[in-house]
Amino acid sequence: MDLEKYLKNQKTAYLAQEYQRLLKETDELEQLVKTDPTMKHMVEEEKSKNEEQKEVIFKQMEAILDASKEEEIFPREVILEVRAGAGGEEAALFAARLAEMYERYTERQKWSFKRVDESQSELGGLKEASFEIKGKDVYKKLRHETGVHRIQRIPATEKSGRIHTSTASVAVLPIRAETHIEINPADIEVTFSRAGGPGGQNVNKVETAVRILHKPTGLVVRSTSGRSQLKNREQALSILAAKLEQEKEEKEAQSLSAERREQIGTADRSEKIRTYNILQDRITDHRVKKSWHNVEKIFAGEIDSIIEAFVETKSDESLNGSTR
Repeated sequence: MDLEKYLKNQKTAYLAQEYQRLLKETDELEQLVKTDPTMKHMVEEEKSKNEEQKEVIFKQMEAILDASKEEEIFPREVILEVRAGAGGEEAALFAARLAEMYERYTERQKWSFKRVDESQSELGGLKEASFEIKGKDVYKKLRHETGVHRIQRIPATEKSGRIHTSTASVAVLPIRAETHIEINPADIEVTFSRAGGPGGQNVNKVETAVRILHKPTGLVVRSTSGRSQLKNREQALSILAAKLEQEKEEKEAQSLSAERREQIGTADRSEKIRTYNILQDRITDHRVKKSWHNVEKIFAGEIDSIIEAFVETKSDESLNGSTR
């Protein structure tokens, strides 16, 4: 057994040390038999107990490593971004409804949901917004939400009864404990500003909001929810690393054959994944080719059946292999 890997891992080091102690104790017992053969029976009993303890410890260490691997693939923290697409103000209102839908779903799952940054439209919609969501199985359940969502409805302001089609894009960025992306400090430009919020609050008087520009890619990340520049800077860097990692994965996916891309899905943010048809009270996911009714109930956060549909599809096994 390679004990060194368990000793180097912070989560298993204490167990590995106990395993080491048992190994040493076993060696001492064997030496004792050599010097005093009359102790053989007692030594065998002790060695047997040691072996049982070692077996228990080994299983515990393996379980911890397996859980760490699972969390590395499916982390317990994500940044969910919602951005208005085609459709002007209607798209912004749709983006706001999607954000509310995910917040309600988060409450049902007993996850934490926190605003990182948002930009509102004139009528209270969302031009763009990002949220931090933490909880068990959060990425495993939300990862299939990435893509373009489309809504078809007659807006309240439409006098002729014409159906409008609007879109909003969703991106789910996994925040991993260990990222494989290194960000060169020379490649980023950090600026500070006052965080948005109701007038008169202290949050508006101190420049705590952080904006980071990644010069090589042009990516811009903002964080305004923290109470200090340091907290917002740390979060913004974490989000930037997740974005850069996702871009890398998307480029790798594009290099695959068209057939393979179809099998695994690319989590492409430009791919139209779902249509919300208000007039027909129907939501259709184009990837699993399934539809659900009662749109208002779904907008209220009851999206469990949609989330679970991916577990039931054969493509899900392939998707598991494409998360990294």
